[in-house]
Amino acid sequence: MDSKFKAGFVSIVGRPNVGKSTLMNRIVGQKIAITSNKPQTTRNKITAVYTDEEGQIVFLDTPGLHKAKNKLGGYMMNAADSALKDADVLLYMLEANAKFGSQDEEVLEKLSTLKMPKILVINKIDAVTGEALMAVTKELTAKCDFDETVPVSAMEGTNVDELIKVIKQYLPYGEPFFDEDTVTDQPVRQIAAEMIREKALHALNEEIPHGIAVVMEKMDFSGKTVHIEATIICEKESHKGIIIGKGGAMLKKIGTNARFEIEKMLERQVNLKLFVKVKDRWRDSDFLLKNFGYNNGDFKL
Repeated sequence: MDSKFKAGFVSIVGRPNVGKSTLMNRIVGQKIAITSNKPQTTRNKITAVYTDEEGQIVFLDTPGLHKAKNKLGGYMMNAADSALKDADVLLYMLEANAKFGSQDEEVLEKLSTLKMPKILVINKIDAVTGEALMAVTKELTAKCDFDETVPVSAMEGTNVDELIKVIKQYLPYGEPFFDEDTVTDQPVRQIAAEMIREKALHALNEEIPHGIAVVMEKMDFSGKTVHIEATIICEKESHKGIIIGKGGAMLKKIGTNARFEIEKMLERQVNLKLFVKVKDRWRDSDFLLKNFGYNNGDFKL
């Protein structure tokens, strides 16, 4: 390995729905984390890996920083805190057109105490003028001592290559953590489940809250076709009816859209069967949270 090779962990933090997952997916070149126009879409600390001839960046995408309202929310904040502790470099991401508020003040106050290189990433620069961008940059750098500021458009890919160059400047020299072909440490089952949840969030729009989870019951690769059975968990009978839809139309739509994404990922034909179950107040059940995969250590509300 080249003695000049750099490798390290980079945490992406910020308010919910600022484009963290979109940025990470753009950098690694494929979908790792789900995206939605709803806040708090990412529930786990997702690891994505970018490798080139100069170095390896291991990205830790985190749930958006927010005040926990239930045990699931507590789990999400635990995942975010864990990502901060594991990082060599921190990216704080904010939308260029967002209004700065008390929640941002709390986040920046916390970040100011962290002894690691910090990069301010201002997203959605295509939505504001150059003058407005300068004003946002000036306001934020006055509140936290950022080492660098990089404006980007995660959706369009604008300035993302520059961000990668800046990150590398602050990584330590060392051996790679993953093989050069690795893009994530997430199991295929988990990524497929998240793809189903993403399509459910898109299809259901504002009709139900975020109280849904997806549990993979079966994933069989033994034949030419991958057979998958998954259950969408919701909290109320009324939500179940909405998810299924009239004559099963909504569930069919979710399944069709999810199958398309999973087939692209696996590069194989997929037979996907979806079911819907009601688990009352599952987001406040330690037992159910663990069963549904949210078992990243203990957390406190």
